Amino acid sequence: MSQIDSAWGAVPSARYEALAARYRPVFAQIRQGAVDRELERRLPLQELQWLKEAGFTTLRVPKEYGGAGASLPELFNLLIELAEADSNLVQSLRGHFGFCENLLNSRDPEYQGVWLERLGRGETVSPASGEVGNAKQLEFGTRLSLHGGHWQLSGSKFYTTGALYADWVDVSANNPDEQRVSVTVRTNDPGVEIIDDWNGFGQTLTASGTAHFREVPVDPLNVILAENRFRYSPAFFQSVHTATLTGIGRALADETAGHVARRTRSFSSGNAPRVAHDPQVLQVVGNLRSAAYAAGAIAAQNFQALERVHQAHLSDDEHALSHAVNIAELEVAQSQTIVSDLIIKASGDLFDALSASATLKPLGLDRFWRNARTLSSHNPRIYKSRIVGDFAVNGTPPPAQWRIGVAE
Repeated sequence: MSQIDSAWGAVPSARYEALAARYRPVFAQIRQGAVDRELERRLPLQELQWLKEAGFTTLRVPKEYGGAGASLPELFNLLIELAEADSNLVQSLRGHFGFCENLLNSRDPEYQGVWLERLGRGETVSPASGEVGNAKQLEFGTRLSLHGGHWQLSGSKFYTTGALYADWVDVSANNPDEQRVSVTVRTNDPGVEIIDDWNGFGQTLTASGTAHFREVPVDPLNVILAENRFRYSPAFFQSVHTATLTGIGRALADETAGHVARRTRSFSSGNAPRVAHDPQVLQVVGNLRSAAYAAGAIAAQNFQALERVHQAHLSDDEHALSHAVNIAELEVAQSQTIVSDLIIKASGDLFDALSASATLKPLGLDRFWRNARTLSSHNPRIYKSRIVGDFAVNGTPPPAQWRIGVAE
């Protein structure tokens, strides 16, 4: 069924339905096992392989390198559909698509060409940036250093989302000149150890735990200055969360409607012999769907804003690019709190349409709240309304980037 016929609204392009048709059978297959994976804590290794084989990880890779050459609105709309099947998989690929976006904006043709060929072959990349403990805000404990004329990487990371599933890991570090750099190494290189120790209550299958790098050999071609990363990366990565939340909203609305339709028992204090005909229950289900629809409509505006930034980058107009980046950041900030509120509320309200049996663990309905709440805790949304208000009142542009750690 098309997106319009499903009442989720307009698609981002004339070719979108043809593009999506390639992946929807895989999404359906992934969705069938989503609850069992969650209950058994079975990592989605096979499901991610299905996505690779279908070419999903090459969506943004240009056609001349073997990809689909999808626009940003097309990519994000497909991420919503994947999140509807299983939000863990979108989160696991978030860093990969960000890495690809960085390549598309790179000014280094050699670096760009080598890596687009790798991604075009289906190779994937995960991020490793965050550090825990007494890590500082403005520098990394992970270091790139020179030993005997060869570069090595040493340090430890947390929140290495998807690293357990990826071919490469893109590591944030400081070089000997105290510049922040991104260093990409293979996940099976000597000295790389990735541990499945993520113990958050949500997004439990994203492998977002620890990675250690012990004197890992580094190819100089795989090192870039962090200041050269694509300018709209904060808005891009946050928009992946918004897309994921939208997909969670669609999934919880659909699953709740299915449970209501199948129920044969009803309460004596209800309004109909069958719950499926009880107007109060139907109202709850309608509100769930409306929340998902509104989240998607808001998110679509963010995706268009990001596409405008990318087009401004291609124009080589620095003023236009800076302006587009600021506007995109503001649009995403304006959206983040509202979309989070909509889906977090819906993930609790769904139980009002069902009975106490809906809380039984085998149904897995609690995963929607746990996942939505976890996603909404990234890059704290409590600051976003202040940033937007500061722009509205004082004309202050949004901060270019945010970091967590011990302040100087």
